[in-house]
Amino acid sequence: MTGRAALMLQIATGDPRPINRQIVDGVRRMIASGELAVGAALPSVRGLAQQLTVNPNTVAKAYSELTAEGWLDARAGLGLFVAIPRQRLSHAERSRRLDDAVQRFVGDVIGLDYPAQALLDAVAGELALSLSKKTA
Repeated sequence: MTGRAALMLQIATGDPRPINRQIVDGVRRMIASGELAVGAALPSVRGLAQQLTVNPNTVAKAYSELTAEGWLDARAGLGLFVAIPRQRLSHAERSRRLDDAVQRFVGDVIGLDYPAQALLDAVAGELALSLSKKTA
């Protein structure tokens, strides 16, 4: 059995997303990038709540959502582990979520007055970094 993975998540108080959404998004990103490998054990609800100084119910809600979506595997008496990858979402749902994410991104950055190419370069750089972590 593997040891508990430390989750290097940061909760941003200025973030408009609820705390449980920030946890869900952070864990998803860590799994997708390969920072959390298949089979890695996650901290307990209480342990992560203490680390992030948030209510344990908030962490439990995030873990529950990740388990329901197939990102995590709950093993009775053992805890939560990163699940074996599978197609978690239909093509239509993936498309819808991509559209939502692009709309949020554009809404967030439009007021920053950057040229479109600078934004595209920043996104491409971040994707390249995330993908390089996944293949490393």
